[in-house]
Amino acid sequence: MATNNDWNVIYSYTRAQALADGVLIDVTGQAKTLGFRVPVAVTDHLYNGYVAFVPPGLESEGQSTAARLHDLLSLAMTAARISKGTDRVNFKVDFLMNSNRKETVEVIAHIGPGDDGASPVLTLMLPEDD
Repeated sequence: MATNNDWNVIYSYTRAQALADGVLIDVTGQAKTLGFRVPVAVTDHLYNGYVAFVPPGLESEGQSTAARLHDLLSLAMTAARISKGTDRVNFKVDFLMNSNRKETVEVIAHIGPGDDGASPVLTLMLPEDD
C-alpha cells in the first residue's frame, strides 16, 4: 500500500484480526500437505458456503469438508503454477450440491504481503469477497 505523509491512517484491519474474527479461515496445515509454502486462508463465505457445507446424504459419495478443501487447494495450486508473474488468478471449482446437481463456483486466488508487509500470504475467495 502506497503511503502519503499527508494522510493519517484512521483504521486498518489486519489479516491476523480477520483470522481471529473468523472472516478468514486458516487452512495452512492442509495446504502444506499439497505443496504450498506460504500461509493460506479461505474467506468464511467460500469456506462455510461450499467447503464445510456438505449436503446431507453426500457423505456416501465421498463428500466431506476435508475432501472439498483438498479439491479447492489442488485446483488453486494448479492455477497458480500455470499463471506465473501475477498476484491473482481466477479458477473454477465444481461443488456437488446434491446427488444430481453440481455448482460451478469462480474462485480468486490472491497472493500478497501479509501483516508484516513482506512475507507472502495466499487468500482464496469468491469474487464478491474481494
